[in-house]
Amino acid sequence: MKKVVMIIAQEMFRDEEYTEPKSILENNGVEITTASSKAGPAKGKLGMSTTADLPLTKVKPADYDAVIFVGGPGCYDYYEDPEALRIAKEAAGNNKIVGSICSAGGILANSGILKGKKATVFPSEGALLKSKGAIYTGKHLEIDGNIITADGPQAAKEFGEALAGALSSPLHPSPSAMERGISKTGG
Repeated sequence: MKKVVMIIAQEMFRDEEYTEPKSILENNGVEITTASSKAGPAKGKLGMSTTADLPLTKVKPADYDAVIFVGGPGCYDYYEDPEALRIAKEAAGNNKIVGSICSAGGILANSGILKGKKATVFPSEGALLKSKGAIYTGKHLEIDGNIITADGPQAAKEFGEALAGALSSPLHPSPSAMERGISKTGG
């Protein structure tokens, strides 16, 4: 089973940017772990309540097939957060799928993993991506290798579908298969 960690703000994550991709991934047999600055209750901008399973300090990207950063006003708390930046860098360094939606793209930019990559973000953060070396496209959805970015709530469904498609690709064997030296392509 594929495993994904979705990182949300403790307060003010964007509800549909969390629920729509999560639902699509779960419907494709993906196990979701939710992480935030601390484990426990988390509240969305539009009033949704959920529970974070893990604090960021306990997130080990090697344990997951993908790491997804969810947008909303609260994601700005992670722009300079050492744990959020560590997670993005480790995930990219381990060739994991790294996704962000809305303003959360700024986390990826600040981690340095977007340098030379095509990416999109909520338009107000386009200049930040460019300043960190990303090729900002302004599209609703952008895929560059293992990095999948979307620009906001209107792209949540498309973002979830792109993540599900990438996770089902034979280019992304699960961590347990990789540990055994086996890939879906027969390697």
